[in-house]
Amino acid sequence: MTRGDESQPEGSVDWIGRAYDCHGAGLYRYALMLLMDPAAAADVVQQVFLALVRRPPALDNDVHYLRRAVRNEAYSLLRRRRRRPEGTADVHMLEAIPATDDRPDDRLALEQALKTLPADQREVVHLKAFEGMTFQEIADATGESINTVTSRYRYALHKMRGTLGARS
Repeated sequence: MTRGDESQPEGSVDWIGRAYDCHGAGLYRYALMLLMDPAAAADVVQQVFLALVRRPPALDNDVHYLRRAVRNEAYSLLRRRRRRPEGTADVHMLEAIPATDDRPDDRLALEQALKTLPADQREVVHLKAFEGMTFQEIADATGESINTVTSRYRYALHKMRGTLGARS
């Protein structure tokens, strides 16, 4: 969905509602993976869309812009916090899968392993494993080099294997 394809006048906010309907849930999951705080993740997504209502930018590709805006807002919040927030131990970052082979214990163990990672490593794991992006797409989206992205992914998997291996 690109803004250029819309038939609305330049100042119209109708496209923002459509963009939220199309991308809001995914952006929330992305923010949640970075912040590990459902309320803060919802606030970040709300702030991004509120900024669009106040001053709609000219966009070529709103999903890239929105993901970058959510990322920037989430990292700004993390910098302001400078510490892990209280009460995130029971936050569920992964959704239950409505299938017969959903194993809640495995999902909870994976969540615990993800929580041990720094935000930048969680981000790469989320974009690669849950969003299906390539390393080059992640590098483009985050503004990091592809070597940095692949290293973060490798370090994250190594740490998660250690965490999950200790479980078995």
